[in-house]
Amino acid sequence: MHDDVLVMILAGGEGSRLRPLTAERAKPAVPFGGRYRIIDFALSNFVNSGFFKIKVLTQYKSESLAQHISRGWHLTSQVDQYIEIVPAQQRTGPGWYIGSADAIYQNLNLIADETPRDVCVFGADNIYKMDVSQMLRFHRKRNAGLTVAAIPVPIEEAHNFGVIEVDENWKLVRFLEKPKKPPHMPGHPELALASMGNYIFDADTLVDELLKDASDSTSVHDFGKNIITNMVTKGEHPVYVYDFSRNFIEGQTDAEKGYWRDVGTIYSYWESSMELVSLTPAFNLYNRKWPIRSYYEHYPPAKFVHDDPRNARVGTAVNSIVAEGVIVSGGMIRSSVLFPRVRINSYSHVEECVLFEGVNVGRRARVRRAIVDKNVEIPPDSVIGYDLEADAKRFTVSDGIVVIPKGTVF
Repeated sequence: MHDDVLVMILAGGEGSRLRPLTAERAKPAVPFGGRYRIIDFALSNFVNSGFFKIKVLTQYKSESLAQHISRGWHLTSQVDQYIEIVPAQQRTGPGWYIGSADAIYQNLNLIADETPRDVCVFGADNIYKMDVSQMLRFHRKRNAGLTVAAIPVPIEEAHNFGVIEVDENWKLVRFLEKPKKPPHMPGHPELALASMGNYIFDADTLVDELLKDASDSTSVHDFGKNIITNMVTKGEHPVYVYDFSRNFIEGQTDAEKGYWRDVGTIYSYWESSMELVSLTPAFNLYNRKWPIRSYYEHYPPAKFVHDDPRNARVGTAVNSIVAEGVIVSGGMIRSSVLFPRVRINSYSHVEECVLFEGVNVGRRARVRRAIVDKNVEIPPDSVIGYDLEADAKRFTVSDGIVVIPKGTVF
């Protein structure tokens, strides 16, 4: 256990690119993988790594996120373990969080109360597995003021990320925000290092840098644009980079090593969901040595009924994830993710879809390449995902994916 480390998870993101899935919930609260929320992956990484002092900083439409954490994530306070929700409190003035650094600055009291040796500042918006204790060892071995987690990406894609340049000792030289000509990583001209937005700070260094940043009227109070850049420029505290691709998880396959996805757009969310149902998924939810934890309702097992192939009325699912409480009643599911309590009625066909909890697909409906939000009733004989021009008049269509928001009435 790492009792001298405080974890602060930034979970206040609006997730505007994921609308309408984030119209009524924060991005970290968006369901993913059949029974989880996006934040469960960050929380699972820390708990599995032995970090048990965790503060979750919320802001935007946080009710469902707070409910999920309070109901599903319980550590034992008897040995000073906790996962606690910290809503935006306007401690430093009347404004809400301006940037990622400002979110921590407005909660410096948490660091003062806990007096940790190091502080982990991680995001809550990505899908990945990481043994954070390996990054902490790297950080302490180098006596770093800050260690930044980075992932190698193809250099032709690096312009989409904050890119890190390092020297031969993996000391950070430059931080570049979405550069047109990104520098390559040492020894690999075809790759560049993209920041994952995950940081481990020496606690005193973090407080010092946040206080200086707060007094700078020209700052946008962002870790990447301001804190890291200033630390490298001034050179008062050493900044190192941790190569995430070297992180090892027991039971992990070679294909899964280095898996990290930013599910910040409708297409990337859908694509990552489809990766889960592939024959050899790059991200394995079934590794018992690194469980993804969450809050579960007490639903009955999934059920498949009707066996009438002559009339094409067979309850079937192929290459799919089907959660508890689902009833597939004479319909066909292919390459899809079904959350709890979904009902698929007779003669319907669902393909390459993500159906949130409580969705009901009516008889003879055909749905393809769609994300359907919670409790939506799809009427009998509906056709969705086959004529995108027609779909766009009723729903959100993004990069060929139809999104039907919560509360939709046909």
